[in-house]
Amino acid sequence: MKDIIALLKKGSMASLTASIVNFFIAGLKGVAFILTANVAMFAEMMHSIGDALNQLFVFIGSGLSKKAPTERFPFGFGRLVNLVLLFAVIIVGILAYETVREGLHHILEPLPVETDTTMLLINIGVLAIAAILEAFVLYKAGKELLQQADMPYDGLKPLTTSFANMDRAKPATKLVSLEDAVATGGAIFAIIAILVARFTGFSQSEGIASVVIGLAMFYIVYKIFMENAAGALGEHDPRMEERISQIVLRHDEIKDIRKLFVMKEGDNLHAEVIAEIDPDLTSREVNRIRDEIEKLILKQQHVTDVNMEFELNDGKRTWPKTQDDLDRKPKY
Repeated sequence: MKDIIALLKKGSMASLTASIVNFFIAGLKGVAFILTANVAMFAEMMHSIGDALNQLFVFIGSGLSKKAPTERFPFGFGRLVNLVLLFAVIIVGILAYETVREGLHHILEPLPVETDTTMLLINIGVLAIAAILEAFVLYKAGKELLQQADMPYDGLKPLTTSFANMDRAKPATKLVSLEDAVATGGAIFAIIAILVARFTGFSQSEGIASVVIGLAMFYIVYKIFMENAAGALGEHDPRMEERISQIVLRHDEIKDIRKLFVMKEGDNLHAEVIAEIDPDLTSREVNRIRDEIEKLILKQQHVTDVNMEFELNDGKRTWPKTQDDLDRKPKY
């Protein structure tokens, strides 16, 4: 039990914070829904429950994935976070379906517009609090994301530039950023729908808001599934491969790269390099070069393991050798 607690302490704090906040928000929205029977509030409640459960799973998975490698699992448990997220999307998918279904029902059979000012204020107040709290979590997640991407994170950058660097962050942080962006926008959209229904009499607006929020949840399901399915199968990192190739070829003694790939293992990156060297080098010089290069590679973001080997230069240019290799270069 102590080992599990120690591992959980290494989990994503952004995910844990987001989960706690979303459980609290879901409780507020649940009370508001019971009091007002507002369908947009129901959609928001389901959205918050989905986010809270999802982020809790991510926190647990990100912590357990830090377990040290064993003889049976020599590459560690990094992909565990991908498997946990694949399970979590099932819950979010069910909640998204229920949200869309409820919204469509409200569009086809709209309820009378609530004219009670107290009920209106309850709905608006709860959603406003939710939007503020979600925006706070979004800011914290954006800051953590930019730190992981080794980018400036002062001022409003966590809200303005973090999404452009999302592919460079850990899976857990990307999930929190994506979910809270949708949650913040969903709360604001729900407020607009309630006000439209109240002041125009167009009660279907709340159902439309529910459908939009549900579809946004389906988008999250798609993104989470695609990214983590690739991670569970073993996805390479083209950006880091390009970066490592530059580090390796910076040494004049290295004549070419015969093989290079960087495998994503959950939050971590595992690098394999086979480089071609000058045949006149001594074993001491080769070992010195290997130590220097591995030390530089291990300083790169998220790289935790490097396996570097050398072959004698065959006089042929290998890196990159095909159009596929060129296509693997990052386009950003």
